[in-house]
Amino acid sequence: MSLLAIEGVSRRFGGLTAVNDVSFAVEAGEILSVIGPNGAGKSTLFKLIAGFLKPSAGHILLDGKRIDGLRPHSIAARGLVRTFQETTVFREMSALENVVVAHHLRRRGTILGELLATPGVRVEQQEFLSESREILARLGLAGLEDELARNLPHGHLRALGIAMALAVRPRVVLLDEPFAGMNSEETARAVEIVRGIRAGGITVILVEHDMGAVMRISDRIVVLNFGTLIASGTPAEIQQNETVIDAYLGRADEIAAL
Repeated sequence: MSLLAIEGVSRRFGGLTAVNDVSFAVEAGEILSVIGPNGAGKSTLFKLIAGFLKPSAGHILLDGKRIDGLRPHSIAARGLVRTFQETTVFREMSALENVVVAHHLRRRGTILGELLATPGVRVEQQEFLSESREILARLGLAGLEDELARNLPHGHLRALGIAMALAVRPRVVLLDEPFAGMNSEETARAVEIVRGIRAGGITVILVEHDMGAVMRISDRIVVLNFGTLIASGTPAEIQQNETVIDAYLGRADEIAAL
């Protein structure tokens, strides 16, 4: 049984079908990329998987159990989380405080316990602090724990969003354009971060337009066009797929540059 299964999923907005009968599976430990032209339905698909939208048709299963229709926090509690975007990072809080806040989805204490600062809550807070520091260090943010998020450069801000997602201890993490707006050095560092996430036992699904990074990092790729899945396979297979070349990648001389 696959870790995650997308089964005949569609999403309609009035007369517009943004995602049309899409099916694919994701195996534990994979890095799977979702690619396609602008407007292909990639972001809508991510929102459906993470619970920010409900499918008009079809099912989404995690460990064989349906998660379509659940709220995002319930899906995150089951082990699937979408990375925090720059707009959802608390910019007036420090990097460390952002990751500690993200831990609270896992808190065991009650709100009353938080207010009374019971011994159990204090122990849990110390655990969150320690783990937050470890996550920041793993993502190359050691020494920036006390820096306000609004002062972090673009690449570090993206890494902070990933750190916040890892605080939930997910089994599956959805990365929405993790390399967007980065220079080559930042992209190389981000690619290693993603590989490190997988090395830690977390399955990665990403939407990305940087084809060089996608081809280097992916185990498999699925391709959407006009809301429909038009191909899936290894990077080598996708680069040679005529339908994908015509719809998105371009001709051979462009592919060679990847």
